[in-house]
Amino acid sequence: MFHAKNKYDSRIIDTDELIPPDEPVFLLRGQDKFAAETVRFWAEKVRATNPELAETAFQHSLEMDRWPIKKDPDE
Repeated sequence: MFHAKNKYDSRIIDTDELIPPDEPVFLLRGQDKFAAETVRFWAEKVRATNPELAETAFQHSLEMDRWPIKKDPDE
């Protein structure tokens, strides 16, 4: 897997090697002030085909909302 920012390549790993090395991934953190809303958008897109996964993502977005530190995305 590769990240948009290569500084994450050695820090976020797939120990089960389920993600191919050339597959792009994107990480959102709870402190990112746009993350929860973005996850909810994704959950709505998924809801029609996988309601259980959508609900899991939605619940996770609520945890992101509760994260006490919010800021603009950084590098």
